[in-house]
Amino acid sequence: MKLSDFRVLTFDCYGTLIDWESGIHNGLQPLVAKGGVDRPRDRVLEAFARHESAQQAETPAMIYSDLLAAVHRRLAEEWGIPVTPAESAQFGASVPYWPAFDDSAPALRYLKKHYELVILSNVDRESFAGSNARLGVEFDAIYTAQDIGSYKPDPANFDYMLTQLAKRGRGKGAILHTAQSLFHDHGPAKRVGLTSAWIDRREDRGGGWGATMPPPEGAGYEFRFPSMAAMVEAHRAETGDA
Repeated sequence: MKLSDFRVLTFDCYGTLIDWESGIHNGLQPLVAKGGVDRPRDRVLEAFARHESAQQAETPAMIYSDLLAAVHRRLAEEWGIPVTPAESAQFGASVPYWPAFDDSAPALRYLKKHYELVILSNVDRESFAGSNARLGVEFDAIYTAQDIGSYKPDPANFDYMLTQLAKRGRGKGAILHTAQSLFHDHGPAKRVGLTSAWIDRREDRGGGWGATMPPPEGAGYEFRFPSMAAMVEAHRAETGDA
């Protein structure tokens, strides 16, 4: 199996192309500082993961910016920190300010020459538009939780994407799902029969799953790269494209 066997790359965005862990951690620093207790980065991210996953299961139709505000309130309650609605809303609106990984935009520009590029993301359209401006590429299709009414790892999100891509003449065999999260993406991708590439952005972090929940059983993948740049280099090595 080779990267060049596929015609469509479907991407998770946050954690894969956008450095959501830095965005989340930075966005929560006002709350952490207000609490006056030192909280290590990974402990903050792990707490976020627990509450985000629970909130998504409880309110699958909630717009992601509102959901983030709800997660902010849940964290404040857990940590015993009083917050205002405006403070929670500010965190909810922070997605467009989350930074892209340095290699994301150049990698996407290269890959656009060889593949159709598709987004399957757990955010809302407005939030993604802000991130898309940082990525510097026009995606061939964008499917968000707002469009679908549920959040990954719900298989409904993958079913929706596959149905839409089938209308464009793209079957499962043409698709390589490219993502960082084993929990949100590689587990459900395997359940629906998709081939996947793990962009293991936490490879050098050691231990823990950061802002995602631990992976479920059966969360496999066919390719593994530490970055988008490494994926591009592997494609170049296959094809001889300079």
